[in-house]
This record gives sequence, structure tokens and C-alpha cells, in this order.
Amino acid sequence: MRLPGWFTERVNPAPAEGELRVSTLELFFDLVFVFTVTQLTSLLVGGLQAGKPVEGALRVLLVFGVIWWMYAGYAWLTNVIPPVRPARRVLILVGMAGFLIVALSIPSVFDGGGMAFAIGYLLLIIVHACLYLQATSAFARVVPFNLGGVALVGVASLVGEPYNYLLWGAAVALLWGSPYFIGQRGFALKAAHIVERHGLLVIVVLGESVVAIGIGAEGLHVGFALGLAAVLGLALAAGLWWLYFGGDDETRAEHVMAEAEPVRRTKLILGAYFYAHIPMLLGIVAVAAGIKKLIAHPIDPLKPGAAVVLAVGVALFMAGNAWFRRVLDITGNHLRNAGALISLVTIVLGLWSGLAQLIALVALTVTVIVLEQRSALRTSPMESPTR
Repeated sequence: MRLPGWFTERVNPAPAEGELRVSTLELFFDLVFVFTVTQLTSLLVGGLQAGKPVEGALRVLLVFGVIWWMYAGYAWLTNVIPPVRPARRVLILVGMAGFLIVALSIPSVFDGGGMAFAIGYLLLIIVHACLYLQATSAFARVVPFNLGGVALVGVASLVGEPYNYLLWGAAVALLWGSPYFIGQRGFALKAAHIVERHGLLVIVVLGESVVAIGIGAEGLHVGFALGLAAVLGLALAAGLWWLYFGGDDETRAEHVMAEAEPVRRTKLILGAYFYAHIPMLLGIVAVAAGIKKLIAHPIDPLKPGAAVVLAVGVALFMAGNAWFRRVLDITGNHLRNAGALISLVTIVLGLWSGLAQLIALVALTVTVIVLEQRSALRTSPMESPTR
């Protein structure tokens, strides 16, 4: 099939492995997606306020499963066809509008806003199909699965509980199961771009989580307790940042994937940057929701749901980061796994005082970082003295 010249805009092949970097348009796109992710905090907090933390967590998992799939689709496509010409840039901007509609509908997606979510998601699929068509004529393999997923979400908005949850679950299963039917051959993904794109995504989500904490303190008198809680919330976000960016994991990840042949590289990217990033991003959302609940009355005991959400958020991030490193054969993850388990113990402290739990989680994160740094120094090869 011959495509119109204005649409295809055939250009030189994408830059070589180490030359393709994340464009400002991709970062702009990610800012809208991050807003979508931070809307999940409202969904989770809503469940806590209604006394239904389990239902709130289920809603977050289902919505995140659907939106994360489409974000990954855009990240992979711009890895192959960089948005360097007007037609592609316009398509990306239209896709951003789709994500914005999705984001705005998330707080009420299970209470009347499901159809708006489906319409925004359908727009994302249409734009993704157009971009996919520029990359390969085999786009028909992917689009039916995406359309099936959005159809299930649309039908879910028309039925009540528990059938809407079952339909959402079916949508996630259909989307996530599609690679097993489509296969993992197709794009020769560039490692440097994938590493940089997801690293920027994590840091922006961390930044937006701090903004969400600030929104929770809006209109409140900044006394000693509130100021301390806010600073500790920032310290906890900084600790999570250090776990992800503090070492040379990005460089090692890029090297491991660049050395792998295309099919194995795709599997590594699926494992490390699709699956393992899920608990990390959800962990940030949970931490922001937990701190948002305690910020107004930090010294008071937390409700059980809020204490669990805060502890589980840190546990998810640490466990997900250890998983990410393990997929890429980066060793030395026992401290992060231990930290994930110990963080759950802080739930007891949260039932006594939210501030006490926050202090414990910050101390735990700092301890893991310091012990890892000392372990790295002990195991690094000694420099031979010059003669």
C-alpha cells in the first residue's frame, strides 16, 4: 500500500544506536502522561477516604494496566520513528490530547466517567495506528488487540459492579497478552533511547509526586509538624531517586541491551522497562497518596489503609528496582529486597503516628543506600600502586 507523501515524509533512517536521544516533544508528551499517572493518586486517596482501600487499589491497578500499555507503545514507536517532521509531531500532539482526556476522566472512571476514558483512549489508539503504519505495514497485527481493549473498557462503563471490574480485567489481559500472539520480532529498539526515556519518566513522576504532597498541604498553617512532614516527604522521594539514579545502573543497562541481539534486547526491554517499572511507578503513586493523607495531621495515627499504602509504596519501589536490576544482570540486590520487606513493618508505627512511620521509612531508605555504597567500595578492585 502506497501512503500519501505528506503522511509518510520519508527521511533518512533513524540515527545510530548511541545517537538517538529523547526529543523535547517526547518529554512534552511524557509530562501529559505523568499527569495521567498522578491522577491515580486521587483514585487511591478516594478509596481511602471512602473506607474502601482495597477497592481503590484495585481500581488503580486496572487503570494503570491499560494506560501503561499504550504509553509503552508510543515509547517504542518513537524509538523507531523519531518525531522529526511535522506530520509525526502533529500526531504526537493529538495523542497528548487523548492522554489528557484519559487523565481528566480517571477520578470518576468507575463512577460515570468511563465513556470519556474510552473516547480518549480510542483517540490514542488511532494516533498510535497512524504512527505504526509509518514504521511498518504490519500494523494490523497490533491494532485489533488495542481496539478490543478499548471496546471492553467502553462496555464496562455501561454496566455495574462487579461486571465492570471483570471487563476492565479482561481488557488488561487482552492488551498485555497480545505480545504472545503478535510475537516479539519487529523493531530493532535502540537501547540508549529506551534507558533515557524511562529515566526521565521516573524523575518526572517523582517530581509530580512532590507537587501532589504540596497540594495536600494547601491552605494549612505551616507549623513545625507539617513542615517536618513535608521535608521528610521530600527526603523519601529523594531516597527513591537515589536508588534509581545514584549508581551507574543506567550505563550498565544501556551496555547490556546494546550488546544483545534484537530479539533478546526486546525481551530485556519488556522485562526491565515494561514489567519491572510497573511496581516502581505504582510505588511512587502509593507513597504520594500516603503522605497526602498524613500531611494535614502528621502526628496523629494513620488509618490502617493509609499506613498500609505508605509502606507498600516504598516496598513496591524497592522490590521493583531490584527486579529491574536482576533482569539486566546487575547484582547486589539483597539490601533492596530486604528493605522492601522491612518497610512493611513500619505499618505498626503508622497506626501510632504517621510522622513516626515517615521517619522510619526515610531512615530505612537512607540505610539501604549507605550500606550499598559501603558494599560497593569493599568489592571494587583496589588500585595498584604505581612504581
